[in-house]
Amino acid sequence: MYFDLIVIGGGAAGFFSAITCAENSGKSVLILEKSSQLLQKVKISGGGRCNVTHACFEPRELSRSYPRGEKSLIGPFHRFGAADTVEWFGRRGVVLKTEADGRMFPDTDSSQTIIDVLLDAAEAAGVRVHTSEGVTSVVRNEDAFGVATDAGRSYTAANVLLATGGTRNHAGDELAGRLGHALAPATPSLFTFKVDDPRLEGLLGLSVSPADVIIRGSRLRSRGPVLITHWGLSGPGILKISAHGARDLAELDYRFDISVNWLPDTDPAEVVAEKRLDDAKRQISTRSPFDTIPKRLWVSLLAAAEIPDATTWAQLAKKDANRLLGQLTDSTFAVTGKSTNKDEFVTCGGVALDEIDFRTMESKLVPGLYFAGEVIDVDGITGGFNFQNAWTTGFHAGSDIAAR
Repeated sequence: MYFDLIVIGGGAAGFFSAITCAENSGKSVLILEKSSQLLQKVKISGGGRCNVTHACFEPRELSRSYPRGEKSLIGPFHRFGAADTVEWFGRRGVVLKTEADGRMFPDTDSSQTIIDVLLDAAEAAGVRVHTSEGVTSVVRNEDAFGVATDAGRSYTAANVLLATGGTRNHAGDELAGRLGHALAPATPSLFTFKVDDPRLEGLLGLSVSPADVIIRGSRLRSRGPVLITHWGLSGPGILKISAHGARDLAELDYRFDISVNWLPDTDPAEVVAEKRLDDAKRQISTRSPFDTIPKRLWVSLLAAAEIPDATTWAQLAKKDANRLLGQLTDSTFAVTGKSTNKDEFVTCGGVALDEIDFRTMESKLVPGLYFAGEVIDVDGITGGFNFQNAWTTGFHAGSDIAAR
């Protein structure tokens, strides 16, 4: 069985590559997916709504959201960026809406909308799809590739594209490695912080936005919403810094201290001074004087500053006020671990960037071998950036193969 292109991996990048190639050339294309389900990450993304992309339409600015791959993606984003993604789905009847934080979702709030569009586009373009068929080997011959699968089938392809997702799956990196490519080691990129601290007890689900997060003893810092979970801290502010510090934090075995400024855009000392004058007789614990800090967290920080609930603003001693200000702007927490593997949607690591031509996504080492998506050592912060990487790299690979 001969195909012009065999795509290994039935996720977002694989489908986008296959569709782009088939629509623009009429070439024969086959997608091989080892599991029984297609587009699984699309299905679960954004709580089942699918965070398709981010409303960031300037290529250089968009590239800054990729801790690994920033410089490599500037050129590709100029040729196919977030605006092109919006237009691509719009031509197929999908309207993307933008939320306050810049994330873009289908207006149906259902990932099935995106799945249906990709499946329909692939079928219309004549792309063949085989599920429950994993690739066991890819061998480069003189002018083609031999592809063998665990279903006992053998294929011949003029071009092969690896779109197997993050290297934690080991499928894509093993195949790329056998073909001579160097691989950056797989490391979790987006993860929450395990924190066991009395200040967080009973505050499950509480969020503060914005907050500044700093990794002590490093230059790593981020700003964004911070969410208190059943076992620590999460939210965009945490996920962003975990992405930028992925390899550094792994070297620390995920044990380090962080500082959280719960009020980055406020001068809390000024507010405290005003309260001592205007609400002198009111108990401090009655309500939070800061709109972004919920009362439950406020009371918890008061306790951490050793200020009794019955204390009035007039009774607040200077040393107590200083301890409170410290809790508000420099809460230090000991991180003792990260989220479990099943919660990690993204890994850094994969095929080395300098071994790929980012104009075409073709291997510099093996003619006719292409890469798209997370199998490359590219990963973005949370907010739709990893899907944009899939659409962009998939488009470039599919376009180049179509033009051959």
